[in-house]
Amino acid sequence: MSAIDNLPPLREVIATHGLSARKSLGQNFLLDLNLTAKIARAAGDLTGADVLEIGPGPGGLTRGLLAEGARRVLAIEKDARCLPALEEIAAAYPGRFEVVNADALEFDPRGTLSAPIKIAANLPYNVGTELLTRWLDPPDWPPFWDSLTLMFQREVAERIVARPGSKAYGRLSVLAGWRSTARIVMDLPPQAFTPPPKVRSAVVHVEALADPLYAAEPRALSSLVAKAFNQRRKMLRSSLKGLAPDIEDRLLAAGIQPTDRAETVEIEAFCKLSEILRRA
Repeated sequence: MSAIDNLPPLREVIATHGLSARKSLGQNFLLDLNLTAKIARAAGDLTGADVLEIGPGPGGLTRGLLAEGARRVLAIEKDARCLPALEEIAAAYPGRFEVVNADALEFDPRGTLSAPIKIAANLPYNVGTELLTRWLDPPDWPPFWDSLTLMFQREVAERIVARPGSKAYGRLSVLAGWRSTARIVMDLPPQAFTPPPKVRSAVVHVEALADPLYAAEPRALSSLVAKAFNQRRKMLRSSLKGLAPDIEDRLLAAGIQPTDRAETVEIEAFCKLSEILRRA
């Protein structure tokens, strides 16, 4: 018996189905079902929501989400070896769990989910940042999701919630802070995983705002911020000089000193500069 349902413990599931974690897929399995249930609770009230999960592996978080009352869970799993174990979960929760064998970077889940939609995942390390960026900068807002509850390397989690002036502040900080609220809700040591990663992990909870804090075109802002932080130690008049011949004047118009560095610039100023450059 496990702590949250009548299915076998995860170590037994992994042994039965031969599910050794693969580094090539960014897999690190979280086996403590009490921890997976805690992560599921961090996603908020699930009873009236559809939940999208990426990379469920043997299904630890999946079971937490279902046990916490998720209306329905749709899991996207690239590793076909995990499917038999996940089908056992589907049988235990009839009508509430579906798994799709696909690459999350290529599969669009929106047509198979009903609002409200929450995303919860122990994201594979090799695709986590790319997926988060896609969820944070769609052309239309509000997005299809209400909240994200995601596990990352602690370093990435700190970048998501960082404020201007800190070393962790960067592109992810701007994208997250512009149209959502983000906070770290849990830390996990390497020993919680199999195999243990070389870094600590953290769970970030992100809630979408109804409207962005400041006016800006998403792609233009994302491109500007990427360029600004690509050479973060340079003054902005140098790192952004390729965007306009009179970049110093445009920086000043946005309230930014040409000698400022990206890590000191507030989100509002980046949005102003993005719109000045775009209109020109």
